[in-house]
Amino acid sequence: MARIDLDLAHSYRKTARSDADYALLPLKITFEDGGAYALLGPSGCGKTTMLNIISGLVTASQGTVCFDGVDRTQASPQQRNIAQVFQFPVIYDTMTVGENLAFPLRNRKVPAAQIRERVGRIAEMLELSAVLDQRAANLAADAKQKISLGRGLVRPDVSAVLFDEPLTVIDPHLKWELRRKLKQIHHELGLTLIYVTHDQVEAMTFADQVLVMSRGRVVQQGTPAQLFERPQHTFVAHFIGSPGMNLLPVECRADQSLWLGATQLAAQAAASLPVGPLTLGIRPEYLRLLAQPQAGSVPATIVRVQPLGTTQLVSLQAAGHEIKAHVASDQVLPAPGSEVHAAVFETHTCLYHNEELLA
Repeated sequence: MARIDLDLAHSYRKTARSDADYALLPLKITFEDGGAYALLGPSGCGKTTMLNIISGLVTASQGTVCFDGVDRTQASPQQRNIAQVFQFPVIYDTMTVGENLAFPLRNRKVPAAQIRERVGRIAEMLELSAVLDQRAANLAADAKQKISLGRGLVRPDVSAVLFDEPLTVIDPHLKWELRRKLKQIHHELGLTLIYVTHDQVEAMTFADQVLVMSRGRVVQQGTPAQLFERPQHTFVAHFIGSPGMNLLPVECRADQSLWLGATQLAAQAAASLPVGPLTLGIRPEYLRLLAQPQAGSVPATIVRVQPLGTTQLVSLQAAGHEIKAHVASDQVLPAPGSEVHAAVFETHTCLYHNEELLA
């Protein structure tokens, strides 16, 4: 495995004149040896470009890619010793499952006994042992993608294994099982894994560290808990969560009082805040609905209630803005149109200035 250091930017244009011309804006990132990482963001944010620069399929227009401190910017994927798994299965239909898994090792002239041992281990991890002698052409799409995953994982000497949205073609009920398998394999084999996805559930369940990307830059890197509890940017706050964080425009006045519309949320903020417009963020999971007003609450009108099994998703109007709250399924709520009070200024509240989290 390898530690991978990126210090680069990339544009597909010959001359980049503005930020909009960059697929990746200047960045410095380190992927530690043996770590499990996810690159998470919407389509077009630069995550696949970054993955292809790491693998060597794309050469960065400026900057360097280093493996264990050695500059590999101009090295080919073969020279970097990278395994890459793509969105659609890349397998040989005329070969058996076992032959597909063994192919990368046979290409490197690994002894037959080592090939049998490694193929057997990876097949067992991916639950492919029973079909090793079957031709790949006769298998379902999810089994073919398992083979593709196995081919990426079978080599014990790779610098890193890169995954480019590998579960897109998999039926939803099988995705959870494959994510669990990948997590198990990471713990057992200690591989450096970098996983590209637009699905936050995939990223949060697979990775130890998630890099959230937007418009060619990494807006936050952290654990799933850090991204959920303390998003450093309003994009992360809105993108992570289902639904995302409630974001409300508030004003900090000269006396450090905080106001949402005509409602004062705090007589004096706990820390010194910039005077002027701010953004208040609170997760639907932490927003409480009250029958009576209290400090930090605002009047709100219930618009609709959606039962979700163990919780209810409540949509409300407060100070001219729609906000959402997750409440327990057994909490008795007034009918839509009723007035309640929403506790928005609580322990888990975040405050943002120019889209960045205030400490």
